[in-house]
Amino acid sequence: MAPSRLAADRSAPALLVKVGHYPQSHSAVGAVRTLGRLGVPVYAMVEDRFTPTAASRYLTGAIVSPTTGREPRDRLLDALREAAGEVRRRTGRRAVAVATDDEAAVLLAEHAAELSADLLLPPTEAGLPRRLADKAGLYDICESTGTPTPRTRAAADRAGLLAAARLLGYPLVLKNRAPFSRLERPVVGHTTVVHDEAELLSHCPPGGRPFAVLAQEYLPAEQAEDWITHLTCGAGGEPLALFTGVKLRSWPPGAGITTRARAVANPALAALAARLCRRIGYSGIADLDWRLDLRDGCYKLVDFNPRTGAQFRLFETVDGVDVVRALHLWLTGRPVPAGPQLARCYGLGQLDLLSAGSSLRRLHRVPPDLRPSRGTERAWLCRDDPAPALAEAARFGGRAARYAARYAARRAGNAAAARLSAVSAARRPC
Repeated sequence: MAPSRLAADRSAPALLVKVGHYPQSHSAVGAVRTLGRLGVPVYAMVEDRFTPTAASRYLTGAIVSPTTGREPRDRLLDALREAAGEVRRRTGRRAVAVATDDEAAVLLAEHAAELSADLLLPPTEAGLPRRLADKAGLYDICESTGTPTPRTRAAADRAGLLAAARLLGYPLVLKNRAPFSRLERPVVGHTTVVHDEAELLSHCPPGGRPFAVLAQEYLPAEQAEDWITHLTCGAGGEPLALFTGVKLRSWPPGAGITTRARAVANPALAALAARLCRRIGYSGIADLDWRLDLRDGCYKLVDFNPRTGAQFRLFETVDGVDVVRALHLWLTGRPVPAGPQLARCYGLGQLDLLSAGSSLRRLHRVPPDLRPSRGTERAWLCRDDPAPALAEAARFGGRAARYAARYAARRAGNAAAARLSAVSAARRPC
């Protein structure tokens, strides 16, 4: 791998901050690698010492701090303070904080004043990341800034959800609404498309409990394209690094994380993202999801994640800048070169194979870009850092084995119940 020409401050550490249990995080692995290759000391909050992140040769120190995101906020904040203080004690320097989930981004922004003794943070408005990560809050921001977005309604109970469905019609997209509530009281496991009222009501929590869910207008897949923008903004929302690309596949299909994508320069979309960030004064890393509605030719914002995107390593400039490197350079007072983005592809290993298999069954044709091409950035496989891929394979294999065992047990149970039912029917008098 060619050495980077970026003049990074190698004495300024970075701390990857996370809230919640997701040990198989390719975003965190990518952040460790991209900063570690510059010689930056990288520390990470991890669930245990056997996660793929902890296995990376580029990680300086793993700080074991398991959370679910359902803990009291003061406990989560204490864990963050302890991790930041530990890095400060080891290095004698404040660390550049890199959030890998929405909850971490919210905590960092809302407690920036008290965390600034140990962390370097972008000067964004304290409440802005929470409003952006809240799907209803994002809709209000889009309305006030003139940013196109699908029609959206928030619902807090069964009646509100039914009213939203009557207004928006079917199919309908359901999303967990806000940071923390998506972990504490999830209504859906991920972005979910429902096709009728019966399917909609199956997602309503039992007992009439209140919930936080968003209903969004469905933009037909056959009349739309999925696009992404990743950027790092400086003070006042001015982009320091801005990238655009197209999402080709995801898992679960059509609604989940990106498994195959391609970096494509799109000046119109870049201008739209930059305008939004300037208008709201957003500073820091962001991952925006857009859907190009081919019916009206309009890019519509469907998600604004105020943190590092899972597939951020898809994007890099000719100077070696990605969004994480741009953040570190900026917050440590170094220049951020403004070169054009490279044409690259991105693949997420076995999950992309699952997504491609699903497409093959559904469309009865081999999906495009199935084989990695030259210039493909792989989420896990990496010649100079193979251990995270091995750790991921072990965890993925364990999960697959457990799923297969549960599936076999269910089938055996169903077969036994069917046999018992047949015997009972045979013994029943006519």
